Amino acid sequence: MVGTIIGESIAHFCVGVQMSDKSKLEFFDNPRPGRDYTITIQCPEFTCVCPKTSQPDFGCITIEYIPAMLCIELKSLKFYMQSYRNDGIFYERLTNDILDDLCGMCAPKWMRVTSSFTPRGGITTDVTAEYSATSE
Repeated sequence: MVGTIIGESIAHFCVGVQMSDKSKLEFFDNPRPGRDYTITIQCPEFTCVCPKTSQPDFGCITIEYIPAMLCIELKSLKFYMQSYRNDGIFYERLTNDILDDLCGMCAPKWMRVTSSFTPRGGITTDVTAEYSATSE
């Protein structure tokens, strides 16, 4: 068995299986950059691993954003989300990492990422992180 320190990534359980590289996110030009509109993306089959117990975590990631010049390409987002499948990560860090990665690459006017996880031990957890270009 592989040991781990809480808060650090654990070893991949699927030897030889490579998950997608987080740097492969792709974007396309906003077709209406002069208009504010909201895009909502839901990823209802999200999985990662609890860094404390190494048990799988299941949840839904919801991304809402007002694009500036770029929009998120969905196929690359799917692979990006799958890259977390074997990562040992706390919900709070996960939510903020996704927000930081997406905002850092597509520079939206506004973005909110919400992670909603299924019950574990009778407890559910929702974590929301938000970015606004006007608040910087």
